[in-house]
Amino acid sequence: MKIKEHGESHIVELENGTRWRIFPGDFDVTLLWKPNTDLTLVKLGDTPPTHALVSEDGPVRVISAHAFWPEDEVEAKLSDG
Repeated sequence: MKIKEHGESHIVELENGTRWRIFPGDFDVTLLWKPNTDLTLVKLGDTPPTHALVSEDGPVRVISAHAFWPEDEVEAKLSDG
């Protein structure tokens, strides 16, 4: 699947119209994405992160663009590296 729009660093829209919020700790991988980057959406579970977008550059944790990452989870994962 290709990227339709990635104008904001934390939101990506895919060509199928779905929109995803990217985990802040994975922004470095998204900097490598080009409009023609192939992404595969993988379901992970029912709790954040619910999905991953996988490219040749690695996986990126995502949730629905309408959802928000739990602040305590973001802080904990970012402090762990």
